[in-house]
Amino acid sequence: MHNPPEARLTIFGDKSFTKAPTKLCKKLATFTISGMVCGLLLLTGCSDDDSVSDSATPPAKTDLSVFAGCYTVNYETPAQIKISKQEGNWVMQMKESASANRLWDDPEPLEVLDSTHIPKFFSIDPDNVDAVIARPDRFLVMAHVKPVYANIDPLLDSEYLSYIYKGANTIYKVKCDEINTNLLNNPHANIVIDNVNDGSQ
Repeated sequence: MHNPPEARLTIFGDKSFTKAPTKLCKKLATFTISGMVCGLLLLTGCSDDDSVSDSATPPAKTDLSVFAGCYTVNYETPAQIKISKQEGNWVMQMKESASANRLWDDPEPLEVLDSTHIPKFFSIDPDNVDAVIARPDRFLVMAHVKPVYANIDPLLDSEYLSYIYKGANTIYKVKCDEINTNLLNNPHANIVIDNVNDGSQ
């Protein structure tokens, strides 16, 4: 004898409406957990990328070693200025006369200037300068011109610019020597170095 249609419907209903919701809940739970894990991985990945990006671009430190050496305002004269690093600090010294019984005077401290100061002393695009060093009183300011630019500018015959007291001009890096120079009796000490800005007006 066949079961009535209602009985079959009841049995089918028992299987569908008791087990199907359980499977659906498991699938939803799995999907939700997977989504949360992916989200956390994405957030972690972004955070790591940001930290790597930040640490990969530290502020550039100016290389002052390009200034180490001796200089003269006239290429044919002995060295008159020496810049060196002493006890961790950059200093400048002026050549002494023979009567001083020493070759160089006492070291004077130097400090780094950023590119915003360049127009105050030199009429050159700051983008063409990679380092500037100066005495705190600004009696001496020196700039190093990028070699690429110095090689193509016909007005420059040196990679170094100097601002001494009230004038700016190129200065020449020469070999440090042991010759005393009396700057008071040296005719080159009286050379007036015109400010480059005055010449452009």
